[in-house]
Amino acid sequence: MRDVLTIGGRELSSRFLLGTGKFQSKEKMREAIVRSGTGIVTVALRRIDLEQSDENITSFIPQEVILLVNTSGARNAKEAVRIAHIAREAGYGNWVKIEVINDSRYLLPDNAETVKATGALSAEGFVVLPYMSPDLYTAKALVEAGAAAVMPLGSLIGSNQGLKMRVLLEVLVEEIGEVPVIVDAGIGRPSHAAEAMEMGADAVLVNTAVAAAGDPVAMAVAFARGIEAGRMAYLAGMSGERNLASASSPLTGFLYDE
Repeated sequence: MRDVLTIGGRELSSRFLLGTGKFQSKEKMREAIVRSGTGIVTVALRRIDLEQSDENITSFIPQEVILLVNTSGARNAKEAVRIAHIAREAGYGNWVKIEVINDSRYLLPDNAETVKATGALSAEGFVVLPYMSPDLYTAKALVEAGAAAVMPLGSLIGSNQGLKMRVLLEVLVEEIGEVPVIVDAGIGRPSHAAEAMEMGADAVLVNTAVAAAGDPVAMAVAFARGIEAGRMAYLAGMSGERNLASASSPLTGFLYDE
């Protein structure tokens, strides 16, 4: 069965999105991208050297991989839109991940400002992937505003706590069918990623758990395989949980005393 992820009209064979922050070296980052087979990587514009030096992080990203510039550092919609414009004018394309964060303690996204930025940039032809707190009404507003996907957080960014927001994520997976639902933030283990995919999410984005691992390349591959396994299990149709035992062998044909 052909199973591809489509975002903004582009078909992707991998459902693994990888962030590029916190890697100890750009060479390790590149190897993690290549070995994991990811088709999309996120880069904060403030990490890109617009002078195009040899150490520009984008020169370490394979050309076939989609560069998703994120608006990290934006505090409102106006700043996010400005960052997207700078990135496009600098030649980094029209794919943008909207991050609008005012809260410095929990780093929670500002959903209302995110909807504003999504509407403005979508109207200009950007492929917009907004990062959001998992709220159904916001997700619907983002779809209405032209988002190419919605990216609800699994738990606090960088926390490695997994799917603390699982109940709300399940609501989005059930109700948002127009665009992919990509679980972002808080994914700390490949098993967390597999759980998200088993739940029916369309893709997963990971950064810290890979970049901060002892062997980030091996960890990137582990995440890629976990995502594939979770997706396969979802498509295969898993049996539901039961409160009573259910024998796997027929309860007939016992041996009897003579």
